[in-house]
Amino acid sequence: MNPAFWQGKRVFLTGHTGFKGGWLSLWLQQLGADVTGYALEAPTTPSLFEVANVAHGMQSVIGDVRDGDAVKRAMAAARPDIVIHMAAQPLVRYSYVNPVETYSTNVMGVVNVLEAVRATPGVRAVVNVTSDKCYENREWPWGYRENEAMGGYDPYSNSKGCAELVTAGYRSSFFHADKYTEHGIALGSGRAGNVIGGGDWALDRLIPDMLRAIGAGESVMIRNPHAIRPWQHVLEPLSGYLTLAEKLYTEGPVHAEGWNFGPHDTDAKPVEWIIERMTQEWGAGASWSLDGQDHPHEATYLKLDCSKARGQLGWHPRWDIGQTIVKIVEWHKACDQGADMRAMTLAQIATYQNT
Repeated sequence: MNPAFWQGKRVFLTGHTGFKGGWLSLWLQQLGADVTGYALEAPTTPSLFEVANVAHGMQSVIGDVRDGDAVKRAMAAARPDIVIHMAAQPLVRYSYVNPVETYSTNVMGVVNVLEAVRATPGVRAVVNVTSDKCYENREWPWGYRENEAMGGYDPYSNSKGCAELVTAGYRSSFFHADKYTEHGIALGSGRAGNVIGGGDWALDRLIPDMLRAIGAGESVMIRNPHAIRPWQHVLEPLSGYLTLAEKLYTEGPVHAEGWNFGPHDTDAKPVEWIIERMTQEWGAGASWSLDGQDHPHEATYLKLDCSKARGQLGWHPRWDIGQTIVKIVEWHKACDQGADMRAMTLAQIATYQNT
């Protein structure tokens, strides 16, 4: 990623009030981009969006990606060079209770954003952010490659597989490489692993659940201690999305396809390993125990093969899981102590960028 590329670029970012979107909004601001965010109100209280004053230095539009006309109006007003679509219903267990909301947000939301792109002159690069869970999970011990079949057992995972199919359908129907000189738009997608970092207060996520338990003086309850996930700091996939967007903008449709952005294979760890390292790093007052209740199905084994991004985009992970855990604890302890969390978040971004 070339930081100078982003100076003055107009970026339309959906999902800017969320955890990943908040981090990306601040990074884009730091890079000098002209950012317009479009999303619902922040999904949690507290939230990174509020705690780190993410709205300062960008145009923040509160709206729903399920409202296609509103998305078109907001994008037309922003006149973006680059569109990054991150707005989503991001939780597996929530999707079992609210499948209609999950599909309408994660599938039709993509359709609405891509329709807005079609209606907005000047857009040159589009990155649709999906998930590592878009693949048909066969519990393989090796990483999924970008040409593996889409699938998804639960409504969330399945909706992300559908989102990838929508992206491919729009790319072949409206943004085909053979007609690039006519439409001028390069469309790619990013598939990330289990993203963790400071400022995530979502329900039913491992690190936020642990931090809430610590704050309440309780032991965090773990559902699947042996489940293996590709854990990575939030800045890792974000750097991938930025790298991909830059390549799409500067080199056109040669990179207009799906891309995995995950950690090194050695950082695909069981839940039990992650929580033990987190409790150790946090210190006194942190503990965990097994939740023996029945729970909806979740994949046990999931890894990504990111060799294509390393080889063709020059992207690679910078922080290992140990550094990631240190940075999460550092962030949340600073937050507990009343620090300036916008400055703290920007400082971690700068540290990552200079690694």
